[in-house]
Amino acid sequence: MTTAGERRDYGLYLFGQNIIYALVTSFLAVYLSMQGISPVMAAPVLLVVKVWDAVNDVIFGGIFDRVKFKKGKFVPWLKISLPFIPLATVLMFAIPSVSITMKLVWFAAMYILWDTAYTLCDVPIYGLITTMTSNLQERTAIMSYAKLYVGAGAALAYALGTLLVSQKVGLSYTTTALICSVLALLSMAPISFRGKERNYDETEKEETFTFRQMFSYMRQNKYLLIFYSALIINGCLNSAAGLGMFVSYYLFDNELFNLILGVLAMIPIVILAILIPKMIKKVDKFKLYYWGCVLSTVIGIIIYLVGYQNKTLFIVLNVLRAIPLAFPAFLMFMFTPDCAEYGQYKSGIDARGITFAIQTFSAKLTSSISTPLGLALIGIFGFVSYEADSFAQLSEMGATQTPEALRGLWITYALIPMIGGVLMTIISWFYKLNDKDVQIMSDCNAGRITREEAEAMLSRKY
Repeated sequence: MTTAGERRDYGLYLFGQNIIYALVTSFLAVYLSMQGISPVMAAPVLLVVKVWDAVNDVIFGGIFDRVKFKKGKFVPWLKISLPFIPLATVLMFAIPSVSITMKLVWFAAMYILWDTAYTLCDVPIYGLITTMTSNLQERTAIMSYAKLYVGAGAALAYALGTLLVSQKVGLSYTTTALICSVLALLSMAPISFRGKERNYDETEKEETFTFRQMFSYMRQNKYLLIFYSALIINGCLNSAAGLGMFVSYYLFDNELFNLILGVLAMIPIVILAILIPKMIKKVDKFKLYYWGCVLSTVIGIIIYLVGYQNKTLFIVLNVLRAIPLAFPAFLMFMFTPDCAEYGQYKSGIDARGITFAIQTFSAKLTSSISTPLGLALIGIFGFVSYEADSFAQLSEMGATQTPEALRGLWITYALIPMIGGVLMTIISWFYKLNDKDVQIMSDCNAGRITREEAEAMLSRKY
């Protein structure tokens, strides 16, 4: 149902969006520390600003489902949000030279602005896939190849955020954020103006419903709750998020080490990204997702036990872990459209905005819990912050950490995330939706088959 140009534009949007997202999640903790803000002070501020995040996703999810534009359901939101997320990103990485208290106030205000802008773009872009095409296999294929763009965007942000502030270049994070934001804006623009919504009737009177009905919908959508409960717990315990530069600089004596590690790990990921769309035609995608989670967690535990003293072994184990980790990384957000179809089939309510708002909420909640958790943990072990614009300045200052702080950094980076991985695999075991049944539900929701026909065709009673 879609053209090659549309699929490319869709991928480009995710490319640009993930330049922004990866920049924030990977370097925000490092940036705050280099502003002279101690981990113990930064952690509670990050938690406080997420009160707004917890509220705005539900509010905007309801707005997305209730607001009716003259043309389209999701594309108009992409146009509205287009300039705001790059602008908010630059402002968040441009804390002025004021007192520590005022730096925290500036950061909190800009983070709330960024968080709101991200909600306005994230829910619509993932919801758009449900109106671009009603074919489940086509949706899955589009999302599979779009993940290549997602990975490329994240990789570019990580490369720029590492190289530009390294000792070899010495630029500030403000300049780096500006460069990344311009690239993101150019990539996100095409689909915002050329996106087509076929699986959406502009003349049809959309159903409106109360917030009470919304919460009722979420209670009925048990697979949405199961999947994202597992994802949120795992993500919140990913205390390694944002600490890669510190690990590289203090544990491996080179801030570029994590970039080299990432490049090596990308090789199997790129190969699997090409193969995954073909694999899910023969194997249910949840099986690939689940066992990828299990194996990556097992290898992660081995990495912690082996330690970081043997650099070669550390690299080999991380590259091996990248193979099973590629499956959940590429398949993760393909389950949200499935949950949206299941929710509509069970409740009769087409609440795609709410469904995708939960996806956005989980992504932002996990990043904002995991980052302050990591900062709080290394702060407990006595990690010291130094005020500097780049790692060149940090090196000139002779910045060091105590053995206890280094031990805490390793525990926070390698052990705590594996606890999240174990809990995730336990909860995910109860997710029972499969691709064939979701396609039947989608056909029923679209009116191509009756409810009675769908019930007779499903593999089990839902």
